[in-house]
Amino acid sequence: MRDLYVDLVNLPGAPSFERQVKAYVKKAIEPLSEKIVEDKLGSIFGVLNAESKGPRVMVAGHMDEVGGMVTGINENGLIKMIPLGGMNGNVYLSQRMNIHTDSGDVIPGVTASKPPHLTRGDTTADKPLKFEDLLLDVGADSKEHAQSLGVKIGQQVISENQYTVTKDGKKFISKAWDNRFGVGIAIEVLEALKDEALPCSLYAGATVQEEVGLRGAQTAAGLVKPDIFLAVDASPCADSFDGDEISGKLGKGFLVRFYDPSALMHQGMKKHVEEIAEKHNIPYQYYQSKGGTDAARVQLAHDGVVVATIGMPARYIHSNTSMIHHDDYMAVKSMVIALIKSFDQATYETIKSNV
Repeated sequence: MRDLYVDLVNLPGAPSFERQVKAYVKKAIEPLSEKIVEDKLGSIFGVLNAESKGPRVMVAGHMDEVGGMVTGINENGLIKMIPLGGMNGNVYLSQRMNIHTDSGDVIPGVTASKPPHLTRGDTTADKPLKFEDLLLDVGADSKEHAQSLGVKIGQQVISENQYTVTKDGKKFISKAWDNRFGVGIAIEVLEALKDEALPCSLYAGATVQEEVGLRGAQTAAGLVKPDIFLAVDASPCADSFDGDEISGKLGKGFLVRFYDPSALMHQGMKKHVEEIAEKHNIPYQYYQSKGGTDAARVQLAHDGVVVATIGMPARYIHSNTSMIHHDDYMAVKSMVIALIKSFDQATYETIKSNV
């Protein structure tokens, strides 16, 4: 992957802590855009072809990743936490996690776990854990010691990253593919289209606080007032767990999210996505999700927005390490760019009429 993506996944940014990610995005998109627009919650977009008579198109990934927040310190120096986003306590047991202070310092730690020597005969040892059941050990000997190290209530807790390229060179392992991947695509879209004669106006960038209720999507939609919205997001595929034909497979193309509990794909948009993918020989697969994306919130803005999620297949999201495939990255990137180029006013009217 490009250094752009490595930089993005290495940054910390739990919901409401996106400051470092936003600073990186702003620096990247300023030279690529006619202007920059930001909402009051923290979402940011670069704008191209602002005076177009065509539809207003908004493309976004979300900057935040799942993480924890410090809620207290025990007398023995262990740190109490709550989750920011959907986090399985058993997944995060005995994992390296860092507290990121307000000043930018990093306090390394590990989630405390009992070895089998200490659980023999304990019938409750294998019970499911909530994330808030975990304690973070930062090596403090007492509450006062932890405080002297810089630990304070309200700080973010983020997994230590282990960015790795697989042996075949085709797959990439890292924290935060959900959804620094989408943020990187938004930046690449501006790069690719900044000198193009577009048939639409384009707002490409990144939202905040997706993992805690799609909050940035709502405020960003109020700012941009799009006609069309493309959410670019990592979606959990189940192919390593005997998934079926609509649960996503690594290396088989981008995901057409035809259904999730919060967004039924607009039938005109579904037809158009299929036609553009087939016209440009871009591989795709159908995907049914049990979760939602920013598209769910944007579709309900003002009098309604035509939306689609262009999904990136990803294994093991909402954990300390997830995996994506280079071929899917290329499919997502190619598809988003092809769609934007296709969105003239006549096409938009046709899509709307195919409800």
